[in-house]
Amino acid sequence: MKYPTILVCLFFTLCFSLSAQEITTANSPLVGASGESIVNSTANSKNHQTLLAVMRATDLEELLDQSGPFTVFAPSDRAFENLSGKSVKDLLDPKNKKELKDLLTYHIVAGYISASKILKAMCRGKGKATFTTVQGDTITATMKGIDIILTDSFGNKATIVVADSNQKNGVIHEIDSVILPGKI
Repeated sequence: MKYPTILVCLFFTLCFSLSAQEITTANSPLVGASGESIVNSTANSKNHQTLLAVMRATDLEELLDQSGPFTVFAPSDRAFENLSGKSVKDLLDPKNKKELKDLLTYHIVAGYISASKILKAMCRGKGKATFTTVQGDTITATMKGIDIILTDSFGNKATIVVADSNQKNGVIHEIDSVILPGKI
């Protein structure tokens, strides 16, 4: 009876092992920035200036600079540009601060969750793992080939393109899309 579960776990482990080389050698300013806070690493990244602006606009910059640990699923600037509906300029308008804060905190999970921990949780969940975000809604992690895919409340998907950028107060995983909480 446990044989299929063991096979599923071995499959995910193999897939993750194969993708680890690609993930750690990706050309991202976040990789190798360990020892800094999540905010400092984001500030030093050329690919995450919109995320930094969102942190500042929602007054979460201080929280993400000091405490933790946190796991941040960090959309790239391109991911924000591809966000349908409101433009980034509209989101950064002070009248949208609550909506923007909900959006940002939906990309944050309390605690340190490395890619291997996500993978282990998927093994325990028979190929699927659910995480509760700081915002309160959940995101679901699954595998597609060798990629870890995050799915939001609306079924939108984001791929982790750079995993395990360890920081002094948590870990950052770069994602290729903005995911949306159900309450936004």
